[in-house]
Amino acid sequence: MLIETLKSLFNRDLNKLKVEIESYQNENQIWAIDKNISNSGGNLCLHLMGNINTYIGAELGKTGYIRDRPLEFSLKNIPKSELLSKIDETIIIVNDTLDRLTHADLEAIYPQIVFEKEMTTGFFLVHLSTHLAYHLGQINYHRRLLDIAS
Repeated sequence: MLIETLKSLFNRDLNKLKVEIESYQNENQIWAIDKNISNSGGNLCLHLMGNINTYIGAELGKTGYIRDRPLEFSLKNIPKSELLSKIDETIIIVNDTLDRLTHADLEAIYPQIVFEKEMTTGFFLVHLSTHLAYHLGQINYHRRLLDIAS
Protein backbone atom coordinates (compact mmCIF):
# COMPACT_ATOMS: atom_id res chain seq x y z
CA MET A 1 0.00 0.00 0.00
CA LEU A 2 2.82 2.46 0.79
CA ILE A 3 4.32 1.92 -2.66
CA GLU A 4 1.05 2.88 -4.37
CA THR A 5 0.72 5.89 -2.07
CA LEU A 6 4.25 7.02 -2.89
CA LYS A 7 3.67 6.54 -6.62
CA SER A 8 0.51 8.61 -6.38
CA LEU A 9 2.24 11.42 -4.46
CA PHE A 10 5.34 11.53 -6.67
CA ASN A 11 3.23 11.52 -9.83
CA ARG A 12 0.89 14.20 -8.49
CA ASP A 13 3.71 16.49 -7.43
CA LEU A 14 6.00 15.92 -10.42
CA ASN A 15 3.09 16.66 -12.73
CA LYS A 16 2.29 19.76 -10.67
CA LEU A 17 5.96 20.76 -11.07
CA LYS A 18 5.47 20.57 -14.83
CA VAL A 19 2.43 22.84 -14.53
CA GLU A 20 4.41 25.33 -12.45
CA ILE A 21 7.30 25.48 -14.92
CA GLU A 22 4.87 25.77 -17.84
CA SER A 23 2.97 28.56 -16.04
CA TYR A 24 5.79 31.11 -15.87
CA GLN A 25 4.47 33.98 -18.02
CA ASN A 26 8.00 34.97 -19.04
CA GLU A 27 10.47 32.13 -19.54
CA ASN A 28 13.34 34.31 -18.28
CA GLN A 29 11.59 34.61 -14.90
CA ILE A 30 12.21 30.90 -14.28
CA TRP A 31 15.84 31.86 -13.58
CA ALA A 32 15.25 35.15 -11.76
CA ILE A 33 16.22 35.83 -8.18
CA ASP A 34 15.07 38.89 -6.32
CA LYS A 35 15.92 40.46 -2.96
CA ASN A 36 16.28 37.63 -0.44
CA ILE A 37 15.26 34.86 -2.86
CA SER A 38 18.50 32.99 -3.43
CA ASN A 39 17.23 30.11 -5.58
CA SER A 40 15.32 30.48 -8.82
CA GLY A 41 12.45 28.23 -9.78
CA GLY A 42 14.65 26.72 -12.47
CA ASN A 43 17.42 25.90 -10.03
CA LEU A 44 14.96 24.38 -7.57
CA CYS A 45 13.57 22.26 -10.42
CA LEU A 46 17.09 21.07 -11.32
CA HIS A 47 17.75 20.34 -7.64
CA LEU A 48 14.61 18.22 -7.39
CA MET A 49 15.53 16.29 -10.54
CA GLY A 50 19.04 15.69 -9.21
CA ASN A 51 17.77 14.63 -5.81
CA ILE A 52 15.15 12.20 -7.10
CA ASN A 53 17.38 10.79 -9.83
CA THR A 54 20.12 10.19 -7.26
CA TYR A 55 18.20 8.67 -4.38
CA ILE A 56 15.46 6.86 -6.30
CA GLY A 57 16.93 6.41 -9.78
CA ALA A 58 20.59 5.69 -9.16
CA GLU A 59 20.40 4.07 -5.74
CA LEU A 60 17.20 2.05 -5.94
CA GLY A 61 16.65 1.83 -9.71
CA LYS A 62 20.32 1.33 -10.64
CA THR A 63 20.02 3.83 -13.52
CA GLY A 64 23.66 4.89 -13.42
CA TYR A 65 22.72 8.54 -12.87
CA ILE A 66 25.63 10.62 -11.54
CA ARG A 67 24.71 13.76 -9.65
CA ASP A 68 26.48 17.10 -9.88
CA ARG A 69 24.72 18.94 -7.05
CA PRO A 70 26.61 22.27 -7.43
CA LEU A 71 25.40 22.50 -11.04
CA GLU A 72 21.81 22.19 -9.86
CA PHE A 73 22.21 25.64 -8.31
CA SER A 74 24.63 27.25 -10.76
CA LEU A 75 23.22 26.36 -14.19
CA LYS A 76 21.05 29.08 -15.69
CA ASN A 77 18.85 29.71 -18.70
CA ILE A 78 18.07 26.12 -19.58
CA PRO A 79 15.07 26.24 -21.92
CA LYS A 80 11.69 25.54 -20.37
CA SER A 81 11.24 22.64 -22.81
CA GLU A 82 14.39 20.96 -21.48
CA LEU A 83 13.24 21.32 -17.87
CA LEU A 84 9.91 19.77 -18.80
CA SER A 85 11.70 16.87 -20.54
CA LYS A 86 13.81 16.28 -17.42
CA ILE A 87 10.63 16.11 -15.33
CA ASP A 88 9.04 13.64 -17.77
CA GLU A 89 12.15 11.44 -17.66
CA THR A 90 12.13 11.56 -13.86
CA ILE A 91 8.47 10.51 -13.70
CA ILE A 92 9.31 7.41 -15.75
CA ILE A 93 12.28 6.57 -13.52
CA VAL A 94 10.25 6.99 -10.33
CA ASN A 95 7.42 4.79 -11.62
CA ASP A 96 9.74 2.11 -13.00
CA THR A 97 11.72 2.00 -9.76
CA LEU A 98 8.74 2.00 -7.41
CA ASP A 99 7.05 -0.69 -9.49
CA ARG A 100 9.99 -3.01 -8.78
CA LEU A 101 10.07 -2.42 -5.02
CA THR A 102 8.54 -4.86 -2.58
CA HIS A 103 7.26 -4.42 0.95
CA ALA A 104 10.49 -6.05 2.13
CA ASP A 105 12.49 -3.43 0.20
CA LEU A 106 10.63 -0.66 2.03
CA GLU A 107 11.42 -2.25 5.40
CA ALA A 108 15.11 -2.67 4.54
CA ILE A 109 17.69 -0.10 5.57
CA TYR A 110 18.25 2.46 2.80
CA PRO A 111 21.63 1.67 1.16
CA GLN A 112 23.18 5.10 1.91
CA ILE A 113 23.60 7.03 5.12
CA VAL A 114 21.94 10.33 4.25
CA PHE A 115 21.09 12.05 7.55
CA GLU A 116 24.01 10.63 9.55
CA LYS A 117 21.94 7.64 10.68
CA GLU A 118 20.32 4.57 9.21
CA MET A 119 16.68 4.69 8.13
CA THR A 120 14.37 2.38 6.26
CA THR A 121 13.89 2.82 2.54
CA GLY A 122 10.19 3.46 3.16
CA PHE A 123 10.95 6.28 5.58
CA PHE A 124 13.44 7.85 3.19
CA LEU A 125 11.01 7.66 0.26
CA VAL A 126 8.40 9.46 2.36
CA HIS A 127 11.04 12.08 3.14
CA LEU A 128 11.83 12.48 -0.57
CA SER A 129 8.14 13.02 -1.29
CA THR A 130 7.89 15.75 1.35
CA HIS A 131 11.13 17.32 0.07
CA LEU A 132 9.55 17.48 -3.40
CA ALA A 133 6.37 19.05 -1.99
CA TYR A 134 8.39 21.61 0.00
CA HIS A 135 10.33 22.85 -3.03
CA LEU A 136 7.24 22.66 -5.23
CA GLY A 137 5.63 25.17 -2.89
CA GLN A 138 8.68 27.41 -3.14
CA ILE A 139 8.54 27.27 -6.95
CA ASN A 140 4.84 28.11 -6.93
CA TYR A 141 5.46 31.11 -4.67
CA HIS A 142 8.48 32.21 -6.74
CA ARG A 143 6.43 32.10 -9.94
CA ARG A 144 3.49 34.00 -8.49
CA LEU A 145 5.68 36.69 -6.95
CA LEU A 146 7.60 37.30 -10.16
CA ASP A 147 4.51 37.13 -12.38
CA ILE A 148 2.93 39.89 -10.27
CA ALA A 149 6.09 41.99 -10.50
CA SER A 150 6.36 41.73 -14.29
